[in-house]
Amino acid sequence: MKKILIIEDNNDVRENTAEILELAGYQVFTAPNGKRGVEAARAERPDLVICDIMMPELDGYGVLHLLGKSPDTAAIPFIFLTAKAEKDDFRKGMNLGADDYLTKPFDDLALLDAVEMRLRKSGLRGPAGTADAPAPAGERRGLEEFNRLLGEERKVLTAKKKHRIFTEGNFANSLYYVKDGKVKTFKTNKEGREFITGLHGEGDFIGYLELLENRNYTESAEALEDAQLVVIQKPDFYDLIERNRDVAAKFIKLLSRNVIEHEDRLLKLAYNSVRKRVAEALLMLCERYQPDNPAAAVLRVSREDLSGLAGASKETVIRTLSDFKDEKLIDITGKEIHILKFDKLKTMPN
Repeated sequence: MKKILIIEDNNDVRENTAEILELAGYQVFTAPNGKRGVEAARAERPDLVICDIMMPELDGYGVLHLLGKSPDTAAIPFIFLTAKAEKDDFRKGMNLGADDYLTKPFDDLALLDAVEMRLRKSGLRGPAGTADAPAPAGERRGLEEFNRLLGEERKVLTAKKKHRIFTEGNFANSLYYVKDGKVKTFKTNKEGREFITGLHGEGDFIGYLELLENRNYTESAEALEDAQLVVIQKPDFYDLIERNRDVAAKFIKLLSRNVIEHEDRLLKLAYNSVRKRVAEALLMLCERYQPDNPAAAVLRVSREDLSGLAGASKETVIRTLSDFKDEKLIDITGKEIHILKFDKLKTMPN
């Protein structure tokens, strides 16, 4: 019997959804908020998670992010429940790795179809099945080899804060897996100004795009704080993705998310005001590095890095932060930025 976890703060929706799935023969667990949901997922290891997006304390995006960081829960199929069918919601969920969406209100058939499809695509049979079908031997070997690539026998790079991991234009000879710490990727113009292309933390891969395309690094990577990275040499990476389609598919999916995320950021840089861009840079840091409680995050970020994220000069960013402080949106203590009004930053007018 397959196990399904429902994370939903609305009692009626949670109970009705659970009842439909139980009648269909699934074993159902429920959680009334995101934090309880993460705890339940780690304890029960469900075969599928159905999660609301808009919840207090920890929203659905935070749940998906936290589950995706753990090898024990990262592969669990994930369906979002949302009352909003806006493009931005779908795009953000896709970036984070959601498998499907159900827009409330939904009928019984739509729910069961979505669940059965996700279980089938993840290689699991429905509730009527008598036992789980074992993964094909080739797939098992591929996943085992992939895990070995990240194992203790691999070279681990210990990078101190501001250590350059790789440099734009250099030959790409390795893939890096962030085991611990925070890393930024960025591009530099002729005047030496940086534009941060990505923020990375535990569980992220960097440098795979250039290996897949067999070209030099198109950006640089630097530790934002002390970090540990597993180094995977190019021949080992090529050997595995050529022999195992599941591993190759994983990196194709990462690549597609990367493209979508970059497109979104370019649009925002082109059309958003400086105030909006600085607010979004703060929100990006909150959601990326403090997903458990982004609404009360304390950010330790240099003004140079913040300007690289916002696509504005350091002086402009400092003035904007000062304005935000006067408006009681944030507080500043030394190098720390305390988020006071997360929702107002999120709804900052352009």
